[in-house]
Amino acid sequence: MSAAKGVAKGFRKAVEKKIFHGVLKTYIPAGMASGSPPLGTQLGVRGVNIPGFVKDFNERTKNYKPGIPIPSIVDVKPDRSYKLTLQLPPMSYYLFQAAGINRGAMKSTQEVAGKVTLKHVYEIAVLKSQDIRFQASTLQEIVDEVVHSARTCGIAVVRDLDPNEYGKFLEERSKINEAQRAELQAQREAKLLRAG
Repeated sequence: MSAAKGVAKGFRKAVEKKIFHGVLKTYIPAGMASGSPPLGTQLGVRGVNIPGFVKDFNERTKNYKPGIPIPSIVDVKPDRSYKLTLQLPPMSYYLFQAAGINRGAMKSTQEVAGKVTLKHVYEIAVLKSQDIRFQASTLQEIVDEVVHSARTCGIAVVRDLDPNEYGKFLEERSKINEAQRAELQAQREAKLLRAG
């Protein structure tokens, strides 16, 4: 019986000493990486030097506007070193910037949160063609992907856009957004009351 306990104790120690290495894919705000959760926890489990990683990431993203979400791939080696690969911001970020909105539609098939022109779509596709994910894709395939992303965000793709008309549309849309936020808040409060 004591031999079995000794084996189990040795097994527990071996499990505790295991270092998790491999690939970590995450979005990190440009210039705002910190050792606090969730990033610090994800790196700490893998045994990465967190202050060194934070300094390296913030240095490499200093040319970006602070807060832009950067898709990052961290390949952690067994010796606790890492290879950091940064990609361009996601398509939704570029689409929201082009449409002048902060959030997409709650029901993307039933409502329009914003509008972008074909020129915007083409420019976003040219930018994203530099990304690692789209190296083997043609520009037409990337344009199709941008249009698909716009539809899933509730953004309409149009040929031409009148600035005055679009300004009125955005004002109306902001009122709809406020109503939706109030409705969501009411649902959260009702849920808390039921749970309490």
